[in-house]
Amino acid sequence: MSESSRNLPLVFEQPRGRKKPPRHLADLSADERTAVAETLGEPAFRVKQVAHHYYGRLERDPANMTDLPAASRDRIVAELLPTLLNPLRTLEADKGTTRKTLWKLFDGALVESVLMRYADRATICVSSQAGCGMACPFCATGQGGLERNMSCAEIVDQVVDGASAMATGKVAGGPGRLSNVVFMGMGEPMANYKAVIGAVRRMVAPTPDGLGMSARNITISTVGLVPRMKQLATEGIPVTLALSLHAPDDELRNELVPINTRWSVHEAVGAAWEYAETTKRRVSIEYAMIKDINDQAWRADLLGDVLQSYGDWGWVHVNLIPLNPTPGSKWTASRPEDEREFVRRLIAKGIPTTVRDTRGSDIDGACGQLAAVEV
Repeated sequence: MSESSRNLPLVFEQPRGRKKPPRHLADLSADERTAVAETLGEPAFRVKQVAHHYYGRLERDPANMTDLPAASRDRIVAELLPTLLNPLRTLEADKGTTRKTLWKLFDGALVESVLMRYADRATICVSSQAGCGMACPFCATGQGGLERNMSCAEIVDQVVDGASAMATGKVAGGPGRLSNVVFMGMGEPMANYKAVIGAVRRMVAPTPDGLGMSARNITISTVGLVPRMKQLATEGIPVTLALSLHAPDDELRNELVPINTRWSVHEAVGAAWEYAETTKRRVSIEYAMIKDINDQAWRADLLGDVLQSYGDWGWVHVNLIPLNPTPGSKWTASRPEDEREFVRRLIAKGIPTTVRDTRGSDIDGACGQLAAVEV
């Protein structure tokens, strides 16, 4: 590449010494909730009532939990629903159907979520880490480094906030229902595996143990942490797996996605195929289209060949992403004609291909941009 990128190390573990977020209802299993009730000197059904409010009614204000005794309401809620996310900025785009929020966590860390309403669904893109340790040079978050992992509850609370915004009509189009969650915000979800899987289990569990969402409407993205991809296939949760590939050859992917120096294109795509084979869930290959870097027609042919080598039984589709460039970056989106040719070549190879609908480009839509500006 003509210009050198900032070379950052791969970081898989959060820095030592980070304080943990306060314990929250969404961190607790049903049995753990019962134990908390005992320590509070309250019957277990009181805690279950709080869970109904949080998961079922998307309510976090104790003043609205009138079925709890006034004498202990504030104390119970303070113990179970501490404030995890403090909104610093909320920006709207696309005539109010896209809302991007910059959150400040208890320790000052900054994360972002994006709520997007479409004609047939409403999707929230959530963060799983403050920052990211994967060091991808074209990504604002990756160039900021990893600050810390988010807790299970910090992840779930983003979803609850989005579901509440939909239910109360804060998003243009009137009251509605949040239907989809994508782990494509800040961070590498597979590097915070335990919290991410815990959050997914809360999302899919029926009320009062969770939000009662469909696992099939939840997408977990990864740059290719192969052991965790294999582990995800054993969880028994039929989420969609998205592999952020961005290049079909090791030479280029080593530069664009440094994790490739640990697990190659062949290993990452092989793990994605294994996930599809095990779960019978179609895998998505995410591919950011970067002008004159990875958008050549021959790379489209190579990508098609790599994916077809695992069979054409409908196990995969490619999701091309027009790059949302960060200010001052050398990386920019592909020319429209190059994007069209890339699509044409993949389809000619028999690979189902879509181009992602771009949202929020006028509100620093790429993950990490708001946080980078704030600091």
